[in-house]
Amino acid sequence: MTRIDEKAFWERRLAADWTESGVGYHALGRQFNAWVYRVRREVFLREASSLALGATSRVLDVGSGTGVYVRCWKQLGIGDVVGSDLTDAAVERLRERHPDVKFVRADVSRAQDELPAASFDAVSCMDVLFHITDDDRYLAAVQNLARVLRPGGYAVLSENFLHRGPEYTEHQVNRTMPWIVSALEDAGLRVERRVPMLYLMNAQVDAPPIWRKLWGGALRAATLTPPTGWLAGAALFPIERRLVIRADESPTTEMMICRRT
Repeated sequence: MTRIDEKAFWERRLAADWTESGVGYHALGRQFNAWVYRVRREVFLREASSLALGATSRVLDVGSGTGVYVRCWKQLGIGDVVGSDLTDAAVERLRERHPDVKFVRADVSRAQDELPAASFDAVSCMDVLFHITDDDRYLAAVQNLARVLRPGGYAVLSENFLHRGPEYTEHQVNRTMPWIVSALEDAGLRVERRVPMLYLMNAQVDAPPIWRKLWGGALRAATLTPPTGWLAGAALFPIERRLVIRADESPTTEMMICRRT
């Protein structure tokens, strides 16, 4: 597969669309993605609130995008939140929107002076790792997530943990659960739990091929216009909220919490 310039791709995308659709499932539009992020926030707040963190904790958010999870950490009462993003487009806007938060431009797949070792009690990396299309850079990113954590610190991440073979595309790679877990363990991150972050409101990457195509087509048809996208999101939202609580795993993005050994 041809190597792409990921930074250039995300600079263009976020400069043009610094909204939920810019950081989410772009083809489904902003109105639908706004409902999706309501579910994502609920899952994140529920799971992160159970961690031993508080006003004296220091947390790093990797791939901050529009600042969704920065705001979640602040809502949970974290005293010191640092955000980072690959792009200047995101960092500049985040600094304007959140003047009380430090933001740095950093590539998590490369060691950065801006992200010193053993300096955070937790790190979040949401919907970032599967956009690293090179396996070696992915492994380096996981190592860096572990590197910035203090012993016993938490890594909170989202991924598509496939039970089938990996899937490589131009801007996203869906990897297998054993491969991802092995990468985490090699970095010194012990998996504590994994929960659904979404169920129906996203691409069904780990479902049978026929269902993937049928449901993907239905979502795209339902979100062709902003009004229908809003209605589709509103209709699915209460169902999705129940599914992410009751299901043990999902056919799409899941959230995993690990701890630095």
